[in-house]
Amino acid sequence: MTVESATSVEVRPLSVHIGAEIAGVDLSHPIEPVVRDQIWAALLRWKVLFFRDQRLDHDSHVAAARQFGLPTPGHVVFGGEDDHPAVYSIAKHRTANSGHGPPMLRPWTGWHTDITAAINPPGQSLLRGDVVPPYGGDTQWTNLVAAYQALSPTLRSFLDGLRAIHRFAPATGREASGEYRARVAANTLVSEHPLIRVHPETGERVLYVSPGFLSSIVDLSPRESQGLLELLWEHSVRPEFTVRFRWEPGSVAFWDNRSTAHLAPRDIFDSDFERQFWRVTLMGEVPFGVDGRPSTALEGAPIAPVAGH
Repeated sequence: MTVESATSVEVRPLSVHIGAEIAGVDLSHPIEPVVRDQIWAALLRWKVLFFRDQRLDHDSHVAAARQFGLPTPGHVVFGGEDDHPAVYSIAKHRTANSGHGPPMLRPWTGWHTDITAAINPPGQSLLRGDVVPPYGGDTQWTNLVAAYQALSPTLRSFLDGLRAIHRFAPATGREASGEYRARVAANTLVSEHPLIRVHPETGERVLYVSPGFLSSIVDLSPRESQGLLELLWEHSVRPEFTVRFRWEPGSVAFWDNRSTAHLAPRDIFDSDFERQFWRVTLMGEVPFGVDGRPSTALEGAPIAPVAGH
């Protein structure tokens, strides 16, 4: 797709299965409806989009997000900025990181889809790079539709009928800070989602496995559940399903939480560089499975649009 006028954009794919850069769009200004539709179509096709050289502050970041949906609170557990409740700080050192101990040496450790413990997880996320380290701090995304399609037909058929528990509950162990424990204990979220969700717009089947939240598969024994989840987690982050993005100041990533998982960088903790990013998430639907059955809330309230917006 080439730029022919002010009402078209250029889509530059970055890998076979996922990721594309978008040129010809200034997110700090209102977007023409035809351009918005092109961006949305590219998002559904490529799952995560990248915009370079964007000059956004909190106000224009939220305004850009609102052109594609209703913003949620910055984070349903950890909140947002006092004067911009839809904006969440993705800082190198933040409360949400204080509940995690040393990383396990497994390929899926740290991968997640945003807030899948909620009955209606966020549909999309827009993340902007503000303070970006000169090197390191890349983010990766994986295409969970491609991951599902790469499974054998026999395994796909088995997985189509399964459901799983997604949980956001207090961490245990001395690594969890008091603030972390208090916030999470007051906002525990538990939902039962289909293991294979159907994308509400494309009809694609999604391997809905979020290692950061998915705790067990319903109706399987603990050993069966753990073994199957480890197989699926490792499969879902195979390199051929992923894209890795090198951030620059002013970069923006826009991704579809309904068909992806992503990996926040860990290498930033091995350097002295600061890293400050900001995120806005948009309202999402209650997932439904291949059989049409919707997810079930087990604990906690649904995510609601940010108050006053």
